[in-house]
Amino acid sequence: MASVCLYFQMHQPRRLRRYSVFDADANYFDTQRNSHIVRKVANKCYLPATKLLLGLLQKHEGELRVSFSITGCLVEQLKAHAPEVLDLFREMVNTGCCEFLAETYHHSLSFHYSPDEFDQQVDMHTRTIEDLFGQTPTVFRNTELIYNNDLAKHVVQMGRFTGMLAEGVDAPLDGRTPNHLYTPPDLAGLPLLLKNYRMSDDIAFRFSNREWNEWPLTADKYADWIATAVEEGSETVNLFLDYETFGEHQWQETGIFEFLKALPQHVIDRGVRFLTASDTLESYEPVGTYDARQMTSWADSERDLSAWMGNAMQSSALHELYRLDEPIKATGDALLLADWRSLTTSDHFYYMCTKFFSDGDVHRYFNPYESPYDSYINFMNVLDHLRSRLAAASMA
Repeated sequence: MASVCLYFQMHQPRRLRRYSVFDADANYFDTQRNSHIVRKVANKCYLPATKLLLGLLQKHEGELRVSFSITGCLVEQLKAHAPEVLDLFREMVNTGCCEFLAETYHHSLSFHYSPDEFDQQVDMHTRTIEDLFGQTPTVFRNTELIYNNDLAKHVVQMGRFTGMLAEGVDAPLDGRTPNHLYTPPDLAGLPLLLKNYRMSDDIAFRFSNREWNEWPLTADKYADWIATAVEEGSETVNLFLDYETFGEHQWQETGIFEFLKALPQHVIDRGVRFLTASDTLESYEPVGTYDARQMTSWADSERDLSAWMGNAMQSSALHELYRLDEPIKATGDALLLADWRSLTTSDHFYYMCTKFFSDGDVHRYFNPYESPYDSYINFMNVLDHLRSRLAAASMA
């Protein structure tokens, strides 16, 4: 029996405050702005979407199952500014139909610069999910679905994950559908769930586009597309979305909540079941190899890492940041380490992206900066102050 894997990412960074070269305050983060944004997103998305999903899980009594990942930096902010969101998720977990996946605690790019730090952040995140929800994640998703063969090998060596999520990029698929399980080369023990980006993006990006030839997108129509994919031999249609799609990226006025409310029944009526990520991995066998030699992600049309590492500013900031990894840990200063780790959040480098700046692209989503260059200067000012604290701690 074919299925849908419905997965949502939840993340908000801790944005930096304006920080000049003359600033000497070790409080780097804009608490007021971050609180405002988290409350805004909670009111527009997290609370209404989660109440809706909770009701659907209870209504469908096991026929609807969903998967989530939530970053540690968002958990911290929800605890401080919107704890009722976490309470709702505990209720969802209690239905037995909601699974949380593992990832890096700070939504970082750490695998590329410090595999040891990557492991530590995954450990931190796993402990957080255990403490919050009583679940030990068994499926891994990396920041922004960043993936390649080398990362797959590393995840296998960690020895605790039954599978992994990745973007279903056209080149490695080589004409095949993403609607099956695959494995990395020579790693049969790590089946991959590949995002069907076309069908996912129909909801995430095209839903409210009145110029789209399929507008308006109804739940009935979308369920027909899923049924057609099943008739053509698909086993699992993997719909991976930012949770903020519901109410924030696609506003309530677009009908996005009505779509979400109606979709499960339409899909179930067509003989297709909903499974969590781990359910899906247990239900099917891989049909082939997904050979991703280059790094891929779910960002932009290129689906690569250029949104975070595509220019000299980003490269400079990342290398200078990770140069401090071992020296900071050697001091044993917990606050210094916590601040450094908060700077590893990938959004800081995303704000430095110049690819689409002139187009006002998605890179501006809750972006506190006037330009990528402004972002770079502000980040490096913070990093300079962090270096001064490191020097003082090293001499103590």
